[in-house]
Amino acid sequence: MRVRDGGPIVTVDGPAGAGKSTVARKMAQKLGFLYLDSGAMYRALAFKALQHGIDLRDESQLAGLLESSQIDLVGNGRHEPQVWLDGEDVTDLLRTPEVNASVSLVAGFRMVREEMVRRQRSLASVGRVVMDGRDIGTYVLPDATVKFFLTASLAARARRRLNDLLALGFHPDLEVLGEEIRHRDALDASREVGPLRQAEDAIVIDTTDMEVDRVVDMMVEYFRQRVS
Repeated sequence: MRVRDGGPIVTVDGPAGAGKSTVARKMAQKLGFLYLDSGAMYRALAFKALQHGIDLRDESQLAGLLESSQIDLVGNGRHEPQVWLDGEDVTDLLRTPEVNASVSLVAGFRMVREEMVRRQRSLASVGRVVMDGRDIGTYVLPDATVKFFLTASLAARARRRLNDLLALGFHPDLEVLGEEIRHRDALDASREVGPLRQAEDAIVIDTTDMEVDRVVDMMVEYFRQRVS
């Protein structure tokens, strides 16, 4: 699957809480690229399923719901990205504990994943994009120009998720968050289609003790070395 005709493509994969979305967005800003948050697409579907009372274990219902759903990622890399679901901005509704607990289950079904991958490849086909997720460099865009894989300790990832939720007005327990992330790691790594794993040609960065801007600077430098 080659989609580089429109320009370079950067993929950023890694487990929950490794900082993928933040650094991918900032990297896109620095390069003037389009930022595409693949996880937000699954979150939008999980959110809609919860809103409509869909059984999250029913693959056919979820696939049907996705088929009738319009999910748009808005933002050119210089502005805060937005997620629109059926014409409504749902960006601020996709990081709730309920969606966090549901998204891996929704993303694990073959029919859902195949349709999402088709949409993601279409979005990336314009080139000059940075896309983050869990299987972007291995499954969605295996011919990407530069691939990154971010990781961090479980404790660091739990603290980051706690801070994200506190900013949204939620007050979860840190230990519970750690167990939820550990469980999500297991689900992501064991799913049948597009499991979480590091691409053989990915640049691995451990973000545990690194500031966001330092990570972004490293990634931009790696990218420029590869495309120069």
